[in-house]
Amino acid sequence: MSNDPLDPGRRNVVLATGAALALGLAGGTAAAIESPSKERRMSTLVIRNARITTLDPQQPHAQALAVQEGRIVAVGSDEQIMRDWGSEATLIDAQGRRLVPGLNDSHTHLIRGGLNYNLELRWDGLRSLADAMAMLKAQVDRTPAPQWVRVVGGFTATQFTEKRLPTLQELNDIAPDTPVFLLHLYDRALLNRAALRACGYTKETPDPPGGQIVRDSLGNPTGLLLAKPNALILYATLAKGPKLPIEYQANSTRHFMRELNRLGITSVIDAGGGFQNYPEDYQFIEQLHRDDQLTVRIAYNLFTQNKGSEVSDFRGWSEMLQPRQGDDLLRHNGAGEMLVFSAADFELFNEPRPELPPELEPELHDVVKLLVEKRWPFRIHATYDESISRILDVYEQVNREVPFDGLHWFIDHAETITPRNIERIRALNGGIAVQHRMAYQGEAFVQRYGVQAARHTPPVKRMLAEGVPVGAGTDATRVASYNPWVALSWLVTGRTVGGLALYGDENLLEREQALRLWTQGSAWFSGDEAVKGTLKAGQLADFILLSADFFRVDEQQIADITSLLTVVGGRIVHGDGDYAGLAPQLPPAMPDWSPVNRFGGYHVGGAATGLAAAHHHHHGAACSTHGAHGHAARHAAPTDDLTAFWGAMGCSCFAF
Repeated sequence: MSNDPLDPGRRNVVLATGAALALGLAGGTAAAIESPSKERRMSTLVIRNARITTLDPQQPHAQALAVQEGRIVAVGSDEQIMRDWGSEATLIDAQGRRLVPGLNDSHTHLIRGGLNYNLELRWDGLRSLADAMAMLKAQVDRTPAPQWVRVVGGFTATQFTEKRLPTLQELNDIAPDTPVFLLHLYDRALLNRAALRACGYTKETPDPPGGQIVRDSLGNPTGLLLAKPNALILYATLAKGPKLPIEYQANSTRHFMRELNRLGITSVIDAGGGFQNYPEDYQFIEQLHRDDQLTVRIAYNLFTQNKGSEVSDFRGWSEMLQPRQGDDLLRHNGAGEMLVFSAADFELFNEPRPELPPELEPELHDVVKLLVEKRWPFRIHATYDESISRILDVYEQVNREVPFDGLHWFIDHAETITPRNIERIRALNGGIAVQHRMAYQGEAFVQRYGVQAARHTPPVKRMLAEGVPVGAGTDATRVASYNPWVALSWLVTGRTVGGLALYGDENLLEREQALRLWTQGSAWFSGDEAVKGTLKAGQLADFILLSADFFRVDEQQIADITSLLTVVGGRIVHGDGDYAGLAPQLPPAMPDWSPVNRFGGYHVGGAATGLAAAHHHHHGAACSTHGAHGHAARHAAPTDDLTAFWGAMGCSCFAF
């Protein structure tokens, strides 16, 4: 029974301004606040009756907290917080649910992903290819010419019970006239005939360097594009599709941020991207900030755009931006993840490790020396230990010439890093940002390098034991999914989304340890460790109320957790269930045929959101795509035929 002083017998959410006012509830759902500005500017917010994990060693657990002016002002027992802060506060009853600091993705691509979110059909989280294809058919039917249907990353064939991708014939049968583009990691793309026509790919189209247009016996493109190993052909093909009008891009980004809020993300560090130039490609995110429409804190890194002119890129930007210029909602975070093109080690794990060119050392030296002189923090993509060794050689040389002297820098990914290089990073006071790419690519890694090599790929527990700062992230959206709970599940269970166990106990994290990587850990990577990641007085008021208790649910249910209430700077930015009425309403996704309006984003629980309403389709029954659902058992899952389905379970997060 609730011990709410306003209504002791009431179970539902209590929302009140002062002890005299309680907004009505209907059907167990909280009423919406009348004025969004009132909700945003509330003088005091109190969350009570919660199981709070603060991650503060001085006070690890609490029942209630109070917020004023975007900061936490008190954390303690219900009795204490209500006595000191409750009389003039807006009150929210957590109903005994777990409340934790907001999650912080230390490596993602929100700015790029937001521009395209409304155009993309998400297969993230689906467990059945049959459901995925039924979704695809429904979207084809509602997409007007000349628009495309795009499934762009966030999934892998191994997550499906069928353990395969669709065939090209299946795509052509579903969509004879509507272009369909399907990107599987950064390994391959599948295009139906309509997409081939839209792209202008013919028998005469040459293969680009590092890519392959697979052809039939007559030399005609089949629709399968392979990265071998350079993914440029995949990016370039995707870029041929229609883009959202500029007036829709802000709407798309707002929907993407709200999707991240739904999953508990309150902060990100954006790792830039190819064709994402500053300042022109950052104007829309700055406008959202000016319009008070950011619901995720963003620290952004700038990614060099011009091969051979990397020093010029960073010198020009350093004259426009001071280090960490901005505020707590939108801030510059330095350089990277691409510092020089010669250091880009594409990580297609079904392909041999790339040998980086000799230009790496002199080119990287000049860029890093400039960045250290300008006091710009920096990050660099590096998958393989061999690449990291050469990069660290350069960093050590620059440090002797111009001391780093506490400047934040870090390696992204580091899947195969060795203990020796972990020690070298620690000696230079660097960090390592890890992502759950192995949850999507683990099968391919095991196939190439073996089970034993996979047991410490990446060696997260060794990094922590060495005292190196470690932050967690996703590398979304084109590679792994943006869902942080999939990453937390991977850190705790060591399993891929396809169920393969990668790690032994020596590389598995306890749940609190994993949560720290997603909160306190990531805060270091934007220089925010003093204000983010812990629930204590003085910290930014970023926290989430969970749909299930992360510390108590079965391991298999971790990936299905969402946030019922997401608060950023004391502002409610997302509500669900009993709290659905507390967040401002978003306008519908634009355009009206957007997949987001029908299917949403990540499919929590593995079921296709909106599919039943669209198709009245049930497992075990016939569907228009495949007939009876016993088809999976009749399809082999080949691992040696690149044209079948398997491909590379790798990626290159710096997508062009």
